[in-house]
Amino acid sequence: MNTDPRTRDELLRYGPNLPEAALRVHAEAVTGALATQRDRWRKGFTRRTVLAGAGAVGCAALGTQLVTTRVAFGDPATTKRTLVVVFMRGGMDGLSVVVPAGDPNLVRARPNIVVPAAALLPAGRGFGLHPQLKPLQPLWDSGQLAAVHAVASPDASRSHFQAQDCLERGAASLSVHSGWLDRLLGALGPGTTFRAVAEGNAMPRSLVGEQDKLVLDGIQQFRLNGADSVRPATLQALSALYTGLDHPLAVQAKVTLQALDAARKLSGGAYTGTVKYPGGGFSDGLRDIARMIKAGVGLRVAALDLGGWDMHTDIGRVDNGGMTRRLKDRAEPLAAVAAGLGPQLADVTLATMSEFGRRVTENGNAGTDHGHGGVMLLMGGGLNGGTVHGAWPGLAPSALDQGDLAGANDYRDVLAEVLTVRFGVGTVGDIFPGHPYKRLGVMR
Repeated sequence: MNTDPRTRDELLRYGPNLPEAALRVHAEAVTGALATQRDRWRKGFTRRTVLAGAGAVGCAALGTQLVTTRVAFGDPATTKRTLVVVFMRGGMDGLSVVVPAGDPNLVRARPNIVVPAAALLPAGRGFGLHPQLKPLQPLWDSGQLAAVHAVASPDASRSHFQAQDCLERGAASLSVHSGWLDRLLGALGPGTTFRAVAEGNAMPRSLVGEQDKLVLDGIQQFRLNGADSVRPATLQALSALYTGLDHPLAVQAKVTLQALDAARKLSGGAYTGTVKYPGGGFSDGLRDIARMIKAGVGLRVAALDLGGWDMHTDIGRVDNGGMTRRLKDRAEPLAAVAAGLGPQLADVTLATMSEFGRRVTENGNAGTDHGHGGVMLLMGGGLNGGTVHGAWPGLAPSALDQGDLAGANDYRDVLAEVLTVRFGVGTVGDIFPGHPYKRLGVMR
Protein backbone atom coordinates (compact mmCIF):
# COMPACT_ATOMS: atom_id res chain seq x y z
CA MET A 1 0.00 0.00 0.00
CA ASN A 2 1.71 3.19 -1.17
CA THR A 3 0.74 5.51 1.67
CA ASP A 4 2.64 8.11 3.68
CA PRO A 5 3.44 6.24 6.95
CA ARG A 6 2.41 9.22 9.06
CA THR A 7 -0.94 9.44 7.26
CA ARG A 8 -1.38 5.68 7.56
CA ASP A 9 -0.66 5.85 11.30
CA GLU A 10 -3.32 8.51 11.73
CA LEU A 11 -5.86 6.43 9.84
CA LEU A 12 -5.06 3.31 11.82
CA ARG A 13 -5.23 5.25 15.06
CA TYR A 14 -8.64 6.76 14.47
CA GLY A 15 -10.25 4.82 11.63
CA PRO A 16 -10.78 1.26 12.91
CA ASN A 17 -12.34 2.44 16.17
CA LEU A 18 -14.41 5.22 14.65
CA PRO A 19 -17.99 4.57 15.82
CA GLU A 20 -20.76 4.53 13.26
CA ALA A 21 -22.32 7.57 14.89
CA ALA A 22 -19.17 9.57 14.20
CA LEU A 23 -19.69 8.92 10.51
CA ARG A 24 -23.11 10.53 10.69
CA VAL A 25 -21.63 14.02 10.96
CA HIS A 26 -23.81 16.88 9.79
CA ALA A 27 -22.70 18.53 6.59
CA GLU A 28 -22.34 22.03 8.02
CA ALA A 29 -19.42 20.85 10.12
CA VAL A 30 -17.66 19.56 7.02
CA THR A 31 -18.39 22.69 5.04
CA GLY A 32 -16.94 24.84 7.82
CA ALA A 33 -13.83 22.71 8.09
CA LEU A 34 -13.26 22.87 4.36
CA ALA A 35 -13.79 26.63 4.31
CA THR A 36 -11.03 27.16 6.87
CA GLN A 37 -8.63 25.22 4.64
CA ARG A 38 -9.59 27.00 1.42
CA ASP A 39 -6.08 28.22 0.66
CA ARG A 40 -4.56 24.81 1.30
CA TRP A 41 -7.10 23.17 -1.02
CA ARG A 42 -6.30 25.63 -3.79
CA LYS A 43 -2.68 24.49 -3.72
CA GLY A 44 -3.66 20.86 -4.22
CA PHE A 45 -5.19 17.94 -2.43
CA THR A 46 -3.38 15.63 -0.05
CA ARG A 47 -4.77 12.87 2.08
CA ARG A 48 -3.65 14.79 5.16
CA THR A 49 -5.59 17.95 4.24
CA VAL A 50 -8.88 16.09 3.96
CA LEU A 51 -8.32 13.42 6.58
CA ALA A 52 -10.27 15.33 9.22
CA GLY A 53 -13.23 15.66 6.89
CA ALA A 54 -13.09 12.30 5.15
CA GLY A 55 -15.27 10.47 7.62
CA ALA A 56 -17.64 13.40 7.64
CA VAL A 57 -17.81 13.52 3.86
CA GLY A 58 -18.82 9.86 4.02
CA CYS A 59 -22.15 10.92 5.44
CA ALA A 60 -22.29 14.68 5.34
CA ALA A 61 -22.97 14.52 1.64
CA LEU A 62 -26.24 12.89 2.62
CA GLY A 63 -27.15 15.27 5.42
CA THR A 64 -27.43 12.69 8.19
CA GLN A 65 -27.86 9.44 6.29
CA LEU A 66 -25.37 6.60 6.23
CA VAL A 67 -23.79 5.52 2.96
CA THR A 68 -23.64 1.79 2.56
CA THR A 69 -20.93 0.01 0.62
CA ARG A 70 -22.70 -3.32 0.61
CA VAL A 71 -23.83 -4.99 -2.57
CA ALA A 72 -26.87 -7.20 -2.98
CA PHE A 73 -26.43 -10.70 -4.32
CA GLY A 74 -29.58 -12.39 -5.53
CA ASP A 75 -31.59 -13.62 -8.47
CA PRO A 76 -30.65 -11.38 -11.44
CA ALA A 77 -34.27 -11.52 -12.56
CA THR A 78 -35.45 -9.79 -9.38
CA THR A 79 -32.54 -7.67 -8.13
CA LYS A 80 -33.07 -4.98 -10.75
CA ARG A 81 -36.75 -4.55 -9.92
CA THR A 82 -38.18 -1.60 -7.99
CA LEU A 83 -41.19 -1.35 -5.68
CA VAL A 84 -42.81 2.08 -5.48
CA VAL A 85 -45.38 2.61 -2.71
CA VAL A 86 -47.66 5.63 -2.94
CA PHE A 87 -49.63 6.37 0.23
CA MET A 88 -52.87 8.25 -0.40
CA ARG A 89 -53.21 9.89 3.01
CA GLY A 90 -56.60 10.90 4.30
CA GLY A 91 -58.71 7.86 3.48
CA MET A 92 -59.46 7.69 -0.23
CA ASP A 93 -63.04 6.90 -1.29
CA GLY A 94 -62.61 3.78 -3.38
CA LEU A 95 -66.28 3.81 -4.34
CA SER A 96 -65.67 7.00 -6.31
CA VAL A 97 -62.45 5.78 -7.92
CA VAL A 98 -63.30 2.21 -8.95
CA VAL A 99 -67.07 2.37 -9.04
CA PRO A 100 -69.56 -0.52 -9.00
CA ALA A 101 -71.29 0.83 -12.08
CA GLY A 102 -74.99 1.49 -11.64
CA ASP A 103 -75.22 -0.46 -8.39
CA PRO A 104 -78.73 0.40 -7.09
CA ASN A 105 -77.55 0.31 -3.48
CA LEU A 106 -74.86 2.88 -4.23
CA VAL A 107 -77.24 5.07 -6.24
CA ARG A 108 -79.69 5.13 -3.30
CA ALA A 109 -76.95 5.81 -0.75
CA ARG A 110 -75.32 8.57 -2.79
CA PRO A 111 -78.02 10.48 -4.68
CA ASN A 112 -75.88 13.62 -4.98
CA ILE A 113 -72.36 12.28 -5.43
CA VAL A 114 -72.48 8.90 -7.18
CA VAL A 115 -70.50 8.86 -10.43
CA PRO A 116 -72.99 8.07 -13.23
CA ALA A 117 -72.44 4.73 -14.94
CA ALA A 118 -72.47 6.40 -18.35
CA ALA A 119 -69.44 8.53 -17.40
CA LEU A 120 -67.24 5.64 -16.21
CA LEU A 121 -64.35 4.06 -18.08
CA PRO A 122 -65.05 0.30 -18.49
CA ALA A 123 -63.07 -1.80 -16.02
CA GLY A 124 -64.73 -5.23 -16.13
CA ARG A 125 -66.57 -7.27 -13.47
CA GLY A 126 -69.29 -4.61 -13.38
CA PHE A 127 -66.90 -1.83 -12.35
CA GLY A 128 -65.86 1.40 -14.00
CA LEU A 129 -63.00 3.83 -13.44
CA HIS A 130 -63.62 7.47 -12.61
CA PRO A 131 -63.30 9.47 -15.86
CA GLN A 132 -60.41 11.50 -14.42
CA LEU A 133 -58.33 8.33 -14.67
CA LYS A 134 -58.48 8.50 -18.45
CA PRO A 135 -54.72 9.24 -18.73
CA LEU A 136 -54.20 5.76 -17.24
CA GLN A 137 -56.68 3.95 -19.49
CA PRO A 138 -53.98 2.83 -21.99
CA LEU A 139 -52.18 1.12 -19.11
CA TRP A 140 -55.41 -0.58 -18.03
CA ASP A 141 -56.09 -1.75 -21.56
CA SER A 142 -52.52 -3.09 -21.97
CA GLY A 143 -52.61 -5.03 -18.68
CA GLN A 144 -50.18 -2.74 -16.86
CA LEU A 145 -52.78 -1.43 -14.42
CA ALA A 146 -55.11 -3.33 -12.09
CA ALA A 147 -57.21 -2.73 -8.98
CA VAL A 148 -58.06 -4.66 -5.85
CA HIS A 149 -61.33 -3.58 -4.23
CA ALA A 150 -62.77 -4.01 -0.72
CA VAL A 151 -59.24 -3.86 0.71
CA ALA A 152 -58.68 -3.24 4.41
CA SER A 153 -56.24 -3.64 7.27
CA PRO A 154 -56.96 -5.31 10.62
CA ASP A 155 -57.59 -1.88 12.15
CA ALA A 156 -61.25 -0.91 12.16
CA SER A 157 -60.96 2.21 14.33
CA ARG A 158 -61.77 4.66 11.50
CA SER A 159 -59.01 6.80 13.03
CA HIS A 160 -56.49 8.30 10.60
CA PHE A 161 -53.59 7.92 13.02
CA GLN A 162 -54.34 4.37 14.17
CA ALA A 163 -55.23 3.10 10.70
CA GLN A 164 -52.14 4.59 9.07
CA ASP A 165 -49.93 3.22 11.82
CA CYS A 166 -51.36 -0.29 11.44
CA LEU A 167 -51.10 -0.21 7.67
CA GLU A 168 -47.49 0.97 7.68
CA ARG A 169 -46.39 -1.39 10.44
CA GLY A 170 -47.74 -4.26 8.37
CA ALA A 171 -48.96 -5.99 11.49
CA ALA A 172 -51.93 -5.91 13.83
CA SER A 173 -49.78 -6.26 16.94
CA LEU A 174 -48.49 -3.08 18.59
CA SER A 175 -45.41 -5.04 19.64
CA VAL A 176 -44.13 -4.72 16.06
CA HIS A 177 -42.21 -1.44 15.99
CA SER A 178 -40.52 -1.36 12.58
CA GLY A 179 -42.27 -0.65 9.29
CA TRP A 180 -43.03 -3.33 6.72
CA LEU A 181 -40.84 -1.69 4.06
CA ASP A 182 -37.90 -1.69 6.47
CA ARG A 183 -38.38 -5.42 7.06
CA LEU A 184 -38.66 -5.93 3.30
CA LEU A 185 -35.27 -4.28 2.86
CA GLY A 186 -33.84 -6.76 5.35
CA ALA A 187 -35.27 -9.62 3.31
CA LEU A 188 -33.97 -8.21 0.01
CA GLY A 189 -30.45 -7.91 1.37
CA PRO A 190 -27.89 -5.13 1.13
CA GLY A 191 -27.52 -2.82 -1.82
CA THR A 192 -26.36 0.59 -2.94
CA THR A 193 -26.66 4.00 -1.34
CA PHE A 194 -29.87 4.56 -3.31
CA ARG A 195 -31.50 1.21 -2.58
CA ALA A 196 -34.28 2.79 -0.44
CA VAL A 197 -35.53 6.33 -0.91
CA ALA A 198 -38.43 8.25 0.63
CA GLU A 199 -39.34 11.25 -1.51
CA GLY A 200 -40.41 14.11 0.74
CA ASN A 201 -39.27 15.80 3.92
CA ALA A 202 -40.03 13.07 6.45
CA MET A 203 -39.46 9.36 6.93
CA PRO A 204 -42.72 7.43 6.40
CA ARG A 205 -43.73 5.02 9.16
CA SER A 206 -43.39 2.09 6.77
CA LEU A 207 -39.60 2.66 6.48
CA VAL A 208 -38.87 3.11 10.18
CA GLY A 209 -36.34 0.58 11.40
CA GLU A 210 -32.75 -0.60 11.24
CA GLN A 211 -32.13 -0.62 7.49
CA ASP A 212 -30.30 2.20 5.73
CA LYS A 213 -32.43 4.54 3.63
CA LEU A 214 -32.48 8.10 2.33
CA VAL A 215 -35.06 10.84 2.74
CA LEU A 216 -34.82 13.20 -0.22
CA ASP A 217 -36.87 16.31 -0.79
CA GLY A 218 -35.69 16.22 -4.40
CA ILE A 219 -32.56 14.59 -5.79
CA GLN A 220 -30.97 18.03 -6.05
CA GLN A 221 -30.75 18.07 -2.23
CA PHE A 222 -28.33 15.13 -2.28
CA ARG A 223 -25.18 17.20 -1.93
CA LEU A 224 -22.73 18.74 0.51
CA ASN A 225 -24.65 21.30 2.53
CA GLY A 226 -23.53 24.81 1.77
CA ALA A 227 -22.22 23.85 -1.67
CA ASP A 228 -24.26 24.65 -4.75
CA SER A 229 -22.51 21.94 -6.72
CA VAL A 230 -19.59 19.56 -6.68
CA ARG A 231 -17.53 19.83 -9.82
CA PRO A 232 -16.41 16.66 -11.61
CA ALA A 233 -12.78 17.73 -11.24
CA THR A 234 -13.23 18.01 -7.47
CA LEU A 235 -14.74 14.53 -7.28
CA GLN A 236 -11.89 13.12 -9.36
CA ALA A 237 -9.29 14.79 -7.16
CA LEU A 238 -10.88 13.56 -3.95
CA SER A 239 -11.19 10.06 -5.40
CA ALA A 240 -7.48 10.04 -6.29
CA LEU A 241 -6.59 10.75 -2.67
CA TYR A 242 -7.92 7.41 -1.52
CA THR A 243 -6.87 5.23 -4.46
CA GLY A 244 -4.80 2.35 -3.16
CA LEU A 245 -5.58 3.07 0.47
CA ASP A 246 -6.74 -0.19 2.06
CA HIS A 247 -8.85 1.14 4.91
CA PRO A 248 -12.57 1.34 5.78
CA LEU A 249 -12.42 5.13 5.82
CA ALA A 250 -11.17 5.13 2.24
CA VAL A 251 -14.00 2.81 1.18
CA GLN A 252 -16.50 5.10 2.88
CA ALA A 253 -15.11 8.15 1.09
CA LYS A 254 -15.05 6.40 -2.28
CA VAL A 255 -18.68 5.25 -2.06
CA THR A 256 -19.82 8.69 -0.96
CA LEU A 257 -18.04 10.36 -3.85
CA GLN A 258 -19.61 7.92 -6.27
CA ALA A 259 -23.05 8.67 -4.80
CA LEU A 260 -22.46 12.41 -5.09
CA ASP A 261 -21.44 11.99 -8.70
CA ALA A 262 -24.55 9.92 -9.44
CA ALA A 263 -26.79 12.50 -7.76
CA ARG A 264 -25.16 15.30 -9.75
CA LYS A 265 -25.91 13.51 -13.01
CA LEU A 266 -29.48 12.73 -11.93
CA SER A 267 -30.28 16.31 -10.95
CA GLY A 268 -28.71 17.56 -14.17
CA GLY A 269 -31.48 16.00 -16.22
CA ALA A 270 -29.46 13.37 -18.07
CA TYR A 271 -32.17 10.78 -17.32
CA THR A 272 -35.27 12.98 -17.53
CA GLY A 273 -36.04 12.38 -21.20
CA THR A 274 -38.61 14.28 -23.20
CA VAL A 275 -41.70 13.39 -21.15
CA LYS A 276 -43.37 16.42 -19.58
CA TYR A 277 -44.38 16.04 -15.94
CA PRO A 278 -47.25 18.26 -14.77
CA GLY A 279 -45.32 19.67 -11.80
CA GLY A 280 -46.02 19.76 -8.08
CA GLY A 281 -44.57 17.78 -5.20
CA PHE A 282 -46.08 14.41 -6.11
CA SER A 283 -45.15 14.76 -9.77
CA ASP A 284 -41.62 15.90 -8.93
CA GLY A 285 -41.17 12.92 -6.61
CA LEU A 286 -42.27 10.48 -9.31
CA ARG A 287 -39.91 12.15 -11.77
CA ASP A 288 -37.00 11.69 -9.35
CA ILE A 289 -37.88 8.03 -8.88
CA ALA A 290 -38.03 7.52 -12.64
CA ARG A 291 -34.61 9.15 -13.00
CA MET A 292 -33.08 6.81 -10.42
CA ILE A 293 -34.62 3.75 -12.07
CA LYS A 294 -33.44 4.78 -15.53
CA ALA A 295 -29.96 5.56 -14.25
CA GLY A 296 -29.59 2.11 -12.71
CA VAL A 297 -28.37 3.35 -9.31
CA GLY A 298 -29.80 0.33 -7.49
CA LEU A 299 -33.17 1.69 -6.32
CA ARG A 300 -35.14 -1.21 -4.83
CA VAL A 301 -37.79 0.52 -2.70
CA ALA A 302 -39.27 4.02 -3.05
CA ALA A 303 -42.02 5.64 -1.00
CA LEU A 304 -43.93 8.87 -1.42
CA ASP A 305 -47.17 10.42 -0.21
CA LEU A 306 -50.10 12.21 -1.76
CA GLY A 307 -52.48 13.79 0.75
CA GLY A 308 -55.84 15.47 0.40
CA TRP A 309 -58.21 12.46 0.38
CA ASP A 310 -60.18 13.25 3.55
CA MET A 311 -63.21 14.55 1.65
CA HIS A 312 -65.95 15.18 4.17
CA THR A 313 -67.37 17.93 1.93
CA ASP A 314 -67.83 18.59 -1.80
CA ILE A 315 -66.57 15.28 -3.13
CA GLY A 316 -68.36 16.00 -6.43
CA ARG A 317 -69.41 13.75 -9.27
CA VAL A 318 -67.52 14.12 -12.54
CA ASP A 319 -66.92 17.69 -13.67
CA ASN A 320 -66.11 19.34 -10.34
CA GLY A 321 -65.53 18.66 -6.67
CA GLY A 322 -62.63 17.42 -4.59
CA MET A 323 -62.41 13.93 -6.09
CA THR A 324 -62.24 15.19 -9.66
CA ARG A 325 -59.44 17.62 -8.79
CA ARG A 326 -57.44 15.13 -6.74
CA LEU A 327 -57.67 12.31 -9.27
CA LYS A 328 -56.37 14.66 -11.94
CA ASP A 329 -53.41 15.43 -9.68
CA ARG A 330 -52.83 11.70 -9.36
CA ALA A 331 -53.51 10.33 -12.84
CA GLU A 332 -51.43 12.73 -14.91
CA PRO A 333 -48.15 12.22 -12.96
CA LEU A 334 -48.66 8.44 -12.93
CA ALA A 335 -49.18 8.44 -16.69
CA ALA A 336 -46.08 10.61 -17.07
CA VAL A 337 -43.86 8.30 -15.02
CA ALA A 338 -45.10 5.29 -17.01
CA ALA A 339 -44.29 7.07 -20.27
CA GLY A 340 -40.95 8.23 -18.92
CA LEU A 341 -39.89 4.74 -17.89
CA GLY A 342 -40.98 3.22 -21.20
CA PRO A 343 -39.82 -0.43 -21.42
CA GLN A 344 -38.35 -0.20 -17.92
CA LEU A 345 -41.87 -0.04 -16.48
CA ALA A 346 -41.76 -3.84 -16.86
CA ASP A 347 -39.28 -3.93 -13.94
CA VAL A 348 -41.37 -1.67 -11.70
CA THR A 349 -44.36 -2.38 -9.48
CA LEU A 350 -46.17 0.68 -8.16
CA ALA A 351 -48.80 0.15 -5.48
CA THR A 352 -51.17 2.76 -4.04
CA MET A 353 -52.68 2.39 -0.60
CA SER A 354 -54.80 4.43 1.80
CA GLU A 355 -55.60 3.97 5.49
CA PHE A 356 -59.29 3.21 4.88
CA GLY A 357 -62.17 3.80 2.49
CA ARG A 358 -65.29 5.91 3.13
CA ARG A 359 -68.82 5.21 4.26
CA VAL A 360 -71.22 4.04 1.59
CA THR A 361 -73.85 6.68 2.39
CA GLU A 362 -73.06 10.31 1.62
CA ASN A 363 -73.20 12.83 4.47
CA GLY A 364 -75.10 16.12 4.62
CA ASN A 365 -72.21 18.10 3.14
CA ALA A 366 -72.01 16.24 -0.18
CA GLY A 367 -69.03 14.30 1.10
CA THR A 368 -68.28 11.01 2.81
CA ASP A 369 -67.07 10.13 6.30
CA HIS A 370 -64.50 7.63 7.51
CA GLY A 371 -65.22 4.04 6.51
CA HIS A 372 -63.42 0.73 6.20
CA GLY A 373 -62.98 -1.13 2.88
CA GLY A 374 -61.08 0.79 0.21
CA VAL A 375 -59.23 0.22 -3.04
CA MET A 376 -55.62 -0.34 -4.14
CA LEU A 377 -54.24 0.30 -7.62
CA LEU A 378 -51.22 -1.56 -9.02
CA MET A 379 -49.19 -0.40 -12.00
CA GLY A 380 -46.23 -1.93 -13.79
CA GLY A 381 -44.96 -5.24 -15.09
CA GLY A 382 -46.03 -8.79 -14.29
CA LEU A 383 -49.65 -7.91 -13.49
CA ASN A 384 -52.82 -9.73 -14.34
CA GLY A 385 -53.96 -6.29 -15.37
CA GLY A 386 -57.01 -4.70 -16.86
CA THR A 387 -59.40 -5.99 -14.22
CA VAL A 388 -60.55 -5.64 -10.62
CA HIS A 389 -59.30 -8.37 -8.30
CA GLY A 390 -60.41 -9.71 -4.97
CA ALA A 391 -63.64 -10.88 -3.37
CA TRP A 392 -66.46 -8.37 -3.75
CA PRO A 393 -68.90 -8.41 -0.80
CA GLY A 394 -71.37 -6.07 -2.47
CA LEU A 395 -73.24 -3.07 -1.11
CA ALA A 396 -76.46 -4.64 0.06
CA PRO A 397 -77.33 -3.41 3.57
CA SER A 398 -76.79 -6.90 5.00
CA ALA A 399 -73.27 -7.06 3.49
CA LEU A 400 -72.02 -3.79 4.97
CA ASP A 401 -69.68 -3.47 7.93
CA GLN A 402 -71.40 -0.95 10.22
CA GLY A 403 -72.50 1.01 7.16
CA ASP A 404 -69.16 0.64 5.37
CA LEU A 405 -67.89 -1.45 2.49
CA ALA A 406 -66.57 -4.59 4.17
CA GLY A 407 -62.88 -5.36 4.09
CA ALA A 408 -63.09 -8.62 2.18
CA ASN A 409 -59.44 -8.56 1.07
CA ASP A 410 -56.43 -7.99 3.31
CA TYR A 411 -53.96 -5.46 1.91
CA ARG A 412 -51.11 -7.68 3.14
CA ASP A 413 -52.21 -10.40 0.72
CA VAL A 414 -51.88 -7.95 -2.16
CA LEU A 415 -48.42 -6.82 -1.12
CA ALA A 416 -47.23 -10.32 -0.19
CA GLU A 417 -48.13 -11.56 -3.67
CA VAL A 418 -46.13 -8.73 -5.21
CA LEU A 419 -43.12 -9.51 -3.01
CA THR A 420 -43.10 -13.26 -3.57
CA VAL A 421 -43.83 -13.26 -7.29
CA ARG A 422 -41.94 -10.17 -8.40
CA PHE A 423 -39.16 -9.73 -5.86
CA GLY A 424 -38.24 -13.30 -5.04
CA VAL A 425 -39.03 -13.04 -1.33
CA GLY A 426 -39.24 -16.66 -0.20
CA THR A 427 -41.41 -16.12 2.85
CA VAL A 428 -43.30 -13.07 4.03
CA GLY A 429 -43.77 -14.22 7.63
CA ASP A 430 -41.20 -11.74 8.93
CA ILE A 431 -42.50 -8.89 6.79
CA PHE A 432 -46.15 -9.38 7.74
CA PRO A 433 -45.91 -11.22 11.08
CA GLY A 434 -48.97 -13.08 12.27
CA HIS A 435 -50.68 -12.99 8.89
CA PRO A 436 -51.27 -16.18 6.86
CA TYR A 437 -50.70 -15.10 3.26
CA LYS A 438 -53.40 -15.91 0.70
CA ARG A 439 -52.78 -15.33 -2.99
CA LEU A 440 -55.37 -13.26 -4.87
CA GLY A 441 -54.11 -13.74 -8.45
CA VAL A 442 -53.03 -10.15 -8.93
CA MET A 443 -49.65 -11.11 -10.37
CA ARG A 444 -48.91 -13.38 -13.28
